This record gives sequence, C-alpha cells and structure tokens, in this order.
Amino acid sequence: MSLRTLPGVLLRRNYGTVQSTSPSAAAIASRIPTALREATAATAPRTNWTREEIQQIYETPLNQLTYAAAAVHRRFHDPSAIQMCTLMNIKTGGCSEDCSYCAQSSRYQTGLKATKMSPVDEVLTAARTAKANGSTRFCMGAAWRDMRGRKTSLKNIKAMVSGVRGMGMEVCVTLGMIDEAQAKELKDAGLTAYNHNLDTSREFYPEIITTRSYDERLKTLANVRDAGINVCSGGILGLGEKDEDRVGLIYTMSGLEKHPESFPVNALVPIPGTPLGERKMISFDKILRTVATARVVMPATIVRLAAGRISLSEEQQVACFMAGANAVFTGEKMLTTDCNGWDEDRAMFEKWGFYPMKSFEGEHVKEEAKVQEVEGTAQAAVSA
Repeated sequence: MSLRTLPGVLLRRNYGTVQSTSPSAAAIASRIPTALREATAATAPRTNWTREEIQQIYETPLNQLTYAAAAVHRRFHDPSAIQMCTLMNIKTGGCSEDCSYCAQSSRYQTGLKATKMSPVDEVLTAARTAKANGSTRFCMGAAWRDMRGRKTSLKNIKAMVSGVRGMGMEVCVTLGMIDEAQAKELKDAGLTAYNHNLDTSREFYPEIITTRSYDERLKTLANVRDAGINVCSGGILGLGEKDEDRVGLIYTMSGLEKHPESFPVNALVPIPGTPLGERKMISFDKILRTVATARVVMPATIVRLAAGRISLSEEQQVACFMAGANAVFTGEKMLTTDCNGWDEDRAMFEKWGFYPMKSFEGEHVKEEAKVQEVEGTAQAAVSA
C-alpha cells in the first residue's frame, strides 16, 4: 500500500510522547489530594493528621506520591545521606510472647536455640567492628517480654550503652516493655534511642499478637519519650494486613505527642515454624507507598529500611531512598535473619551517589524542625 492510499488522519496523527496540548498546572494540581499539596509546602511536622488525610496521601498515584515525598525529603534532610545502623542480638530466643512472625518466641518450633545474654566485652567488640565498617548507630536487641526482675541484665546493658557512646556512636536498644525508672537509667547511661515497634494498626494488631496489648506498647513509647530518649518505632508489612492497616499504623505514629525519631519499615521475613511462616513477601509497590507516605506525614523522621531489605533489588532500594527512606540496617546479621553487608552497601552508595550519615546528624534535623515549628506558631499568632 502506498502512502497515497492511507487515510489522511493517519498521516497527520502524532505518535510522539509530547502532547500537542499539555495539561495546565491547575489541571495537574486538581488531581493531587489537598492533604498532599499542603504537606509538600509544610516547613514543620504536624501531629494533628486525620486518618482520612493520610488515606488520601497513601492512595495518591504512586508516581505523584513518590515525587511529592522526594520534595518533602529534600526540605528536611540531606537526600544523599543514609544512616548506617548495625543490629546485634545480645540475647537470643526464649521469649514468652506469641508474636506470630517471630522466630524467637518459645511457643514455636523454629529450630532457634535460646542463649544467655552476651558478655559486655563481646558486644563492645562487635560495636567497634561496626564502626570500622562505617556504621554510626549500633543497636542491641534482647528477646524477652520486659525488664522486670532483670537488674543484673540492666546493669550490663547500661555498661554496653556507655561503652558504645564512648566510641562516638549513636546507640539504640530494644528490650521489650520498660517502665519510667528503667527508661531513666538507660537515659543516664547515654542511650540515644529505644526501639519498640507498634507492628501494625490498632485494629489488626490482635490478629498478630495476644500477649501484649497495643496500649502497653504505646505506654512504653511514652516512658521512653518522657525520659528524654529518642523513640524508634515502626511496623512490619506483609503480615496479612490491608492498606487501611498500613494507613492506621502511620496515623497512630503521626498522632504521638512527638513524631518518632525513626520509623523502621520492615517487610515480613517468613520463618518456618511460626504462624506466618508460609506467607509470601509483600509486593514492592506496597513497601514503596508506605515509605513515601511516612516521609510525607512525618517529614523530620528518619525512615529506615529494616528487615526484608535483603530481598529487594538494588534498584528497588534506591527507589525507596529517592522516596524518602534514609537509613538502613547493615552488617553481618539482623537479629535472626540475613542482612545486607557493609561492602555491598558501600558499593551501592558509591554507584548511586549516596554516602553514610554522620553520627547524630539526625539530631540537627530535629532541632531545626523544632525551631521552625516554634517560629511558625509565633508567626501565626502575630497574623491572628
């Protein structure tokens, strides 16, 4: 067939990617939820989000959501700095809780052998190794329900905390539930942050854990915050929850008296022998959407890629960094699961233009955000 026999409309049709009539800025803006537009213009964190607003942000088309999250991230953080954290299990297994995902519960047959707490010197040696490999935060986890009746253990943990701080590193522990007095002791020892995840939404939580209530977890976070310790609290994706549960988790976090200093995003690593041992890993788009929403809603918070990162491709990890994630767990092991190694992460950082965040760099972000919040409140009062 010659060109002369083709219909004229086909000859005139534009097959390029640029439309002859581009959408106006107003048309594009109309597709973006009001809550997201306001969040991208914010200069300080807010703690009065509604669940509906967060739902709107979470449901924004992913290309627009990640773009907005990147803009927010650059306003509050150095977009090239990634915090490198190393997590050591200082007491493995034997926990009395029934967390459905956990290999360390004594209720499940996972093949994990319970151990006593590691000696102080052994832990400090591991911290030195982590620092030598570029980690700036050293985290220690002990598998038990709470710290009641563990005076000797608390004494040793305080020695570990002081020793790690003496190396110029940030130090975090996760020890189950703690009361006000225990939190104060840990603060006095030099503790930087305390991890106590909420795991999921209040509504879905009873499907995963029955031996500890949601409010007990929130009480521990309050004890930590009141002692002047940074709160590290996040969730696990892929437990069988729905989108509204991921929204609910972020809603609870954003409504705390003060946003958590860090928000770990874990993807379930199914452990054979646990009730969730046969679940498949959650799809990546859900992980990315959660990271981006958390960044928008909690702009000054460090968003950490935690368990399950080893299952993500390099490109998927970078997509999360570009959408606002700015911390990782790195090293030899992450509690009982495999972890991306230091060499692997250094190579990825160099390839994509990232570099390790310095110790306590996040503290400056928090202080600047606090100043901006005070200034914003003062300006509003003057305007009124």
